Amino acid sequence: MIRGRQRPAPARDPGRPRRLTAPYAALWSGGKDSALAVVRARRAGRDVDLLLTFGDAASGRVRFHATTRAMVERQVRATVAGRGRAIFTSWEEMPAALDERLAELAGAGYAGVVLGDVHLADVRAWYEERVVAAGLEHVEPLWGEDPRALVAEFVAGGGRAVVTCVDTERLDPAWLGRVIDEAFVEEIAATGADPCGENGEYHSFAFAGPAFQEPVGWSPGERRSDGRFVQLDLLPT
Repeated sequence: MIRGRQRPAPARDPGRPRRLTAPYAALWSGGKDSALAVVRARRAGRDVDLLLTFGDAASGRVRFHATTRAMVERQVRATVAGRGRAIFTSWEEMPAALDERLAELAGAGYAGVVLGDVHLADVRAWYEERVVAAGLEHVEPLWGEDPRALVAEFVAGGGRAVVTCVDTERLDPAWLGRVIDEAFVEEIAATGADPCGENGEYHSFAFAGPAFQEPVGWSPGERRSDGRFVQLDLLPT
């Protein structure tokens, strides 16, 4: 390099918008609440461009949702964020792995992390402590709102998801494989269960709606049971 001369700045790709604010990441389980939280965060002006998914290394599935890594990766590619990172660990290793990822986000200039908690204060506090300790903003777009209204909003906006796991001590196993749509909203509320499944009654896999650039194709696969939880495998289509 010749002293006293400056290298010209590279030309900006005219097809790529200039980023005006620091980006956000989202903790992404793949369920309807994650999808709705990302949609709300983006509508509020937060540029969510990375989805982080934590799963169980032994099973190769997202904990509780029972979704395989391959299906989550297909799902993430179809979202408006389009980018994701899946971290599969043991349960004991998960807190340290989360802290490491949060530190990486802070170091990369991210502003905060979006989560889809609704009303479990202990779960929120566990994540909030770690996110804030990393120097990031902790964002909960759904917090404290009526669960039935949240499911209705997800569906009314074009969101669709399929139930992939049911706790049979809290909900009839016949709900496994049900698509979350208009009829689901009314019928789940009539059971007395939390309409969002916030107490673990059920978990889901979102496959369409404003969180996605295109629907995620799937078909029902094997049904499995461990005595209490019944789970549905999803196959790509």
